[in-house]
Amino acid sequence: MSHTMVPSDRVEHVAVYGCDGARLGTIERLMLDKVSGTVAYAVVRTGGLLGTHHHHPIQWSALKFNPERQAFETGLTLDELRSSPCEFDGDAFDWGDRSRSYPHPQYWTV
Repeated sequence: MSHTMVPSDRVEHVAVYGCDGARLGTIERLMLDKVSGTVAYAVVRTGGLLGTHHHHPIQWSALKFNPERQAFETGLTLDELRSSPCEFDGDAFDWGDRSRSYPHPQYWTV
């Protein structure tokens, strides 16, 4: 039987590719809205220099699963992702706080 449900632990570490076909990173975690019970966004981990990593949120509705590739795809490019909110390994960051301002003022509503 084929269905569209997947456990969250099977989504973590799945690759994410941009609209230009470049690999952006992997899904590190999903952020769930406690009130609605829906996935709000995925935190995507990208490779960094010297073994450090960056962590970027991508709105869940902006990710589409490609069964042939067994990966998620998004309309973003790596440059667009780099200009989004970002945290480095080890930073204490509240991923649920959407009040911070970023270069794209409408980032959280796209």
